[in-house]
Amino acid sequence: MRFNNVTIVADTHANASEAENLLRENYKTAPPEEADVVVALGGDGFMLSTMHKFMEKKVPIYGMNLGTVGFLMNEYRTTGLIERLEVSEKIELRPLTMTANSSKGDAYTALAINEVSLLRETHHAAKVRILVDGIVRLEELICDGVMVSTPAGSTAYNLSAHGPIIPLGAGLLALTPISAYRPRQWRGALLPRNSVVTFEMIDVKLRPVSAVADFTEIREVISVEIKEETSMFSSLLFDPEHNLEERILKEQFIP
Repeated sequence: MRFNNVTIVADTHANASEAENLLRENYKTAPPEEADVVVALGGDGFMLSTMHKFMEKKVPIYGMNLGTVGFLMNEYRTTGLIERLEVSEKIELRPLTMTANSSKGDAYTALAINEVSLLRETHHAAKVRILVDGIVRLEELICDGVMVSTPAGSTAYNLSAHGPIIPLGAGLLALTPISAYRPRQWRGALLPRNSVVTFEMIDVKLRPVSAVADFTEIREVISVEIKEETSMFSSLLFDPEHNLEERILKEQFIP
């Protein structure tokens, strides 16, 4: 791949800002509206926000890690940037669309690259009815919350909730409970990527629930529909020796 207009964006942390200034001194850059590739400097959280920002433009993003984990990032180096971009491997990630209806009668739509999660708002456990493609699959889940995760997000919050890690090419979504109380032994489900998952809240006045799609939170929801968004995607670029598919595979063998 060859790129003519490189845009560099950085998190607000001092080390990311310093790295941005150094790269701008060494490489010719273009404004965001003219970019055919974006170089993102920061951690995974900054990468997610950058993906949301450039998703409609479908501009590929090459991240360099200046954060903590850097699962979605490449190693930070000041040299050889153009050469690394030219040999990088592209992976397309499709987000989830969340449509949430609140107790006030409002409807909201948001995109999630990692997951859509439902979380109880008070000390009362949430009670949630789960439908898949319009069919009730679980009449009542008593829990702290529940989520639907993409393969890219399966190694994040989903993994910490003991959900499965999903290879990128598996064509699956993870449906994972968060601290399930009843049914206590239910560990979730793997669903085809074209599934439509609907959560219906039970006893919403006593047991309010919020819905979160990456950075968007809707309070006091009464129902939430989640499905894969087929018309939009984000393209991430990785060094061949550290591509995302290999990283997700390795995560399954970490004790």
